[in-house]
Order: sequence, then structure tokens, then C-alpha cells
Amino acid sequence: MAGCMGGNNAHAANIVAGVFLATGQDVAQVGTSAMTMVTMECVGDGDLYVSATMPCIEVGTVGGGTVLAAQNNNLKLLSSDPEVEINSSLLAQVVCGAVLAGELSLLSALCSGDLVKSHMQLNRAHK
Repeated sequence: MAGCMGGNNAHAANIVAGVFLATGQDVAQVGTSAMTMVTMECVGDGDLYVSATMPCIEVGTVGGGTVLAAQNNNLKLLSSDPEVEINSSLLAQVVCGAVLAGELSLLSALCSGDLVKSHMQLNRAHK
């Protein structure tokens, strides 16, 4: 697994940056907010327990870029109940869930060899 300063993850910063841009967060905080520890553990009869811990995530749902129309609409879409506004705690959970999904996707592509295959097949310089 790739490592980064402040955590062990494959590409958490990519996911954090995308969600931050889409929801009006301060993109200057991507570096610290993306410090993620991804752990995997074999449990039970061949099951895999995967978790992501993001101790430094900094998000907000009021002010700043959250007042921009598109970003504010995206925040509203994240709430499961249209009458309930998303709060920063729920937004942090959404970001962490997205990071966990991205990590699982990338790591499975690395393990299966699909990442390298697709990069070689779709390489722009490839003739």
C-alpha cells in the first residue's frame, strides 16, 4: 500500500479534493484533511474488514464556498431527507465513505492488474 505523510492510503487526497470542490470546501485544507489511515484485517471465515480513519478532516456547511449555487445544491443532495440540512459531521462521514470506496476500488485494481492494463491500453502516448 502506498504511504503518505500523516497516513497510509493509496489516493485519499484525490477523493477529498473532488468532494471539497463539489461542496464548496476550502481546498487549501485538502492536504491535512486527506491524512487517512486505511486498515485491512482478515476476520471470521475469510472475510475482510476494511476501515478508514480520517482524524484531521476539516469541513463546514455554512459560509465560504458553500453559498455558491452549485456547491450548495450538492450539499443538499447529500442529505437523505430533503427537509434536513446536512451538517459538518454528516459531511465528514460522506467524505470518509467516499475515500473508503475509492481506496477499495484502487487497491482491487492494483491487485488484479487492471490498473496497469488500463493505463497501458489508454496511454495517450501509446501508438
